Amino acid sequence: MPVTRDIVASYKGPGKVMRRLLELGEHEGRALAILMAACAVTFIGQWPRLAREAHITGQELNPLLGGALLGLVFIAPLLFYALAFVVFLICRAFGRKISGYGSRLALFWALLAASPLLLLWGMVAGFIGQGPAMTLVGAIWCVIFLWFWISNLREAGKGMT
Repeated sequence: MPVTRDIVASYKGPGKVMRRLLELGEHEGRALAILMAACAVTFIGQWPRLAREAHITGQELNPLLGGALLGLVFIAPLLFYALAFVVFLICRAFGRKISGYGSRLALFWALLAASPLLLLWGMVAGFIGQGPAMTLVGAIWCVIFLWFWISNLREAGKGMT
């Protein structure tokens, strides 16, 4: 199934999509591709916000984009791998059976599946700016991301029992 259909299907039932991804077998390249796609979409979602910031402050846009690129596409993936490892250890400490790959895929897919809301957040930040609309979209993204992540972790743990 195409990634875009899987993203839409995640909003209907994230566990089903995660189960389908896990049934494809452990393939670290797939997990990395999902993470890099999520980071790239997040980077693209920052463009309107950064353009607004550059316009308002009189800064050059390119250094702002370069900093966002460095942070979101090169550094953030390392942090997400570390976060997935910490969650894996916490799950194991509390007796939850989950593989390291399952922990990584759960986080990475949650990031990618919730990324359309980050695009919306970036547009709101760029066109409207600070305010209740930006806060609301950010809060909705947080709730959806956590829902996806927790559902994915549960599904990844089911395969280990």
